[in-house]
Amino acid sequence: MRPPFHLMAKPTSYQCNLDCDYCFYLEKQHYFQKGQERPKKDTFSHMSDEVLKAYIKQYIQSQDTPVVEFAWQGGEPTTAGLDFFKKAIQYQRRFANGKQINNSLQTNGVLINDDWCRFLKQHNFLVGISIDGPKEFHDHYRLSQGGKPTFDKVMAAIERMKQHKVEFNTLTVLNDLNIDHPHKVYQFLKGIGSTFLQFIPIVEQQEIRADSDRAMLIYPESTTEKKLMPFSADGKKYGDFMVAVFDEWVRKDVGKVYVQMFDCALTAWYGHEAPLCIFRKECGKGMVIERNGDLYSCDHYVYPEYYLGNILEEDMSRLANQPVQSAFGKAKADDLGIACKCCEFRFACNGGCPKHRIHDNADGSRQNHLCAGYKKFFRHVSPYMDYMVKELRSNRAPASIMYAADRIALQASA
Repeated sequence: MRPPFHLMAKPTSYQCNLDCDYCFYLEKQHYFQKGQERPKKDTFSHMSDEVLKAYIKQYIQSQDTPVVEFAWQGGEPTTAGLDFFKKAIQYQRRFANGKQINNSLQTNGVLINDDWCRFLKQHNFLVGISIDGPKEFHDHYRLSQGGKPTFDKVMAAIERMKQHKVEFNTLTVLNDLNIDHPHKVYQFLKGIGSTFLQFIPIVEQQEIRADSDRAMLIYPESTTEKKLMPFSADGKKYGDFMVAVFDEWVRKDVGKVYVQMFDCALTAWYGHEAPLCIFRKECGKGMVIERNGDLYSCDHYVYPEYYLGNILEEDMSRLANQPVQSAFGKAKADDLGIACKCCEFRFACNGGCPKHRIHDNADGSRQNHLCAGYKKFFRHVSPYMDYMVKELRSNRAPASIMYAADRIALQASA
């Protein structure tokens, strides 16, 4: 059996109808190997029929599993248009060969209307919608290309999806503003009907190029001078945020609301590797395919140094399993510093995402910017995780933690 891998598809690549200040993907037009000209303002292009067909056919054939998961992201994937996704469904049916095909779509929601909702419901798409909390937080960074707020359009999309019974979850980018308001953000997300929550702390660095006055976002391994972008989440505050949300969740919402970070922690405490790539020992099994068929090592590493090839020129399976990609994945564990190797919570985070390892250590390694937050969170939840694991091993529901949470808190503070 061939090693499994996952592809995140960027059908419109860097193109988006929003202009979020903290977006790390809008610049990716500069790194395309085969290249496509930047479209004129307010026009969008997407994967050609040739690339779409090759992608779907090769991806299904490359997966030695009965279920194949397609993940559509961006930029903003809905700018490809509804007809594009109808064509994708046709190709999936054509090449399925008896396999079950699942689709997920990550969107800013701005273009989601009734037609989109009917399509998403009909084909059982799981929709992830990006929303950064209440209006004052969301509209601070998530503006349209014309600089206009987008919160009301996103909320309208959520209401339409609920009316059409489209399954959705939420992705909330934690930045320098909303990270100080965990209770307000959590209550808001629950209030709009989200039952699966992702909190993604933004960590970006800036390079000022000598030959340009334009700021560039760069990856950690770059040797040029760099600094943290001001919208980035503070590591310690990230821990404070997650602890505050956990304390409310563990008393009221276990079994009703699912928070990705908490699921990952419980999986680790149970003795398995977390499902989220950033917490696994090795990475490299989650690649990205761009609009023109280019493959890159990771969504966060769409740079020339991590270009793997193009699926119109070479088979996807060979590109995904070549030695250079294996080396990329193993580097995560190989580059751990002494501090991480000796950490009591290494089993839970494994040093986190390599992209976030931006602070130099004395031993030549780099420390994760979120390390202090991870430690605070994992230390805080440890006794609760121990309890839930014991319940699971006894074939009891971990939701019983809600009745024991106050007692565990008292014992932990004693």
